Amino acid sequence: MLQVGQPAPDFTLNTTTGEKFQLSSLRGRHVVLYFYPKDDTPGCTAQACSFRDQYEDFKDLGAEVVGISSDSEKSHQKFTAKHNLPFQLLADEKGDVRKLYEVPRALLGLLPGRVTYVIDNKGIIRYIFNSLSGATDHVRKTKEVLEGLPA
Repeated sequence: MLQVGQPAPDFTLNTTTGEKFQLSSLRGRHVVLYFYPKDDTPGCTAQACSFRDQYEDFKDLGAEVVGISSDSEKSHQKFTAKHNLPFQLLADEKGDVRKLYEVPRALLGLLPGRVTYVIDNKGIIRYIFNSLSGATDHVRKTKEVLEGLPA
């Protein structure tokens, strides 16, 4: 896996609206970049809704939240609308960004992993949390890390 202190690899993926999103466009802001297995599954829904419910706290900490899975733009559109998500979900249908970020597979390699990266406003990885279970722990732990970073 990537390591804390390394520059976060830049990438471009499509958003739910079909627009191109490039990670480097958020330089100057902290980023919570979270990889999750699948839209509308219990753990992934709990995680997304927890980020949604605390989204203003993340914004107050100078951070933007971005979610990535291998689901399609259409799936992300439905998931975003159903749960009123205020942040971007990106479609990594081929898994290229997941590979770039070295996100491991879980449960004997059967499921895509759940990994959250905190990237500071200079583009450096400051925290990595890898846990398939405890989806909402990702939200709590990344918020704690952001509270310790200078704005």
